[in-house]
Amino acid sequence: MKELKIFTGTAHPELAKKIADSVGVPLGECEIKRFSDGEIWVKFAENIRGNDVFIVQPTHPPADHLLELLLMIDAARRASAYRITAVIPYFGYARQDRKDQPRVAISARLVADLISTAGTDRVLTMDLHASQIQGFFNIPVDHLYAARVFTDLFRKANIQRPCIVSPDLGNIKIARAYAKRLNAELAIVDKRRAAHNVAEAMNILGDVKDRNVLIIDDIVDTAGTIQAAITGLRAAGANSVQVACTHGVLSGVACERLTEAKVDAMYVSDTLPLRDPVNPPNWLHVASVAGEFAEAILRIHNDASISSMFD
Repeated sequence: MKELKIFTGTAHPELAKKIADSVGVPLGECEIKRFSDGEIWVKFAENIRGNDVFIVQPTHPPADHLLELLLMIDAARRASAYRITAVIPYFGYARQDRKDQPRVAISARLVADLISTAGTDRVLTMDLHASQIQGFFNIPVDHLYAARVFTDLFRKANIQRPCIVSPDLGNIKIARAYAKRLNAELAIVDKRRAAHNVAEAMNILGDVKDRNVLIIDDIVDTAGTIQAAITGLRAAGANSVQVACTHGVLSGVACERLTEAKVDAMYVSDTLPLRDPVNPPNWLHVASVAGEFAEAILRIHNDASISSMFD
């Protein structure tokens, strides 16, 4: 059996350390430096020839995180690693997955091509914004879901009269899965988007009156969609409104919007670091997905099934 080694860039070393601890191996040593002009320099500080190498690196902004990942993959390939798996908890640029207007880039496909071309053998990621992005890769992609972590958390909370809400029509499938697991009602927010990062809630499809609502989403960025959804749900008579989101980007005025909307609680995973880890809002809670990634890494290393994790 080839030796398993886990490395990380500078994007989210805390998550990488948790994953390595869960797997039961030390986090590998990799030097990442910058020249005075900002260029990135990468070197593995230990022998990885013939090893099964896993590189943990979410690709949230700045773009240096993506470039670090590409350089680490290239360095591992040139160091004769047996297999290189890019572990990308948050796959950045996933929202640009199609040509929805003239003269725009399909960035998700470009990033997939860059990762493949750098020398990656396979990709391990979580809750892609669009599942079809897996098809942008010409290498195997293992797609994990945060649903198991969140549903376990909400089962223990024993929420009374729950209702799962999808904040838009595109998220219905995952919301339905949550509703089934939690034996809850299902509702949908019919949303129209006026521009990038600008959303307006139009109609609530389903009965949320006197219900304890749980909004399910994969990414919350500026929180415009969620703010509009919370406002609409409260107007429709919801008793309480909580949010569960895999990737809590929470950029710009997101936290101010959620505070203004009086969200009861928001749960995010640690696929990317909090923007303000020192002073997070009191309604914000983090659930770790390190265990999910650790189990998947061990299954990949042992050539076992990933899909059986979700049976």
